[in-house]
Amino acid sequence: MKTNTQFIFSLLKTSARIERRLDRALSATKGVSFTEYHLLKELQEKYNGAATRVDLASAVGLTASAITRALKPLEKIGFVVTEKSERDARRSIAKLTPAGRELLADASQIITDEVNLLKLPDTGMEEVLGVLDELNN
Repeated sequence: MKTNTQFIFSLLKTSARIERRLDRALSATKGVSFTEYHLLKELQEKYNGAATRVDLASAVGLTASAITRALKPLEKIGFVVTEKSERDARRSIAKLTPAGRELLADASQIITDEVNLLKLPDTGMEEVLGVLDELNN
């Protein structure tokens, strides 16, 4: 029987492998990394297309400064715009552009296709998701 430590290391190794695979597929076809895709996806789904970098950092598990660095190239190529907050000039709001929404629609199919190639088992998924949900809280 595997220990909790073995489980975590196996989970991290698997996660890194899957992320590299998704990263390669997205980079080759859409010119964005998986991290950039994930950031845009959270921006759209969790925040309806507009959020502060602190909120985004919390959503994707990065620091606010890492979010700032990640947003710069996305802004340069037109997938997001950043604007100063009306309430607090020290805060900026990242907003998804129409081009960013289009990218997400296209990239989502690539992600789905790659995940389908993984041939995940149909059984036990609910239990694994339950464990992952607990770890994320």
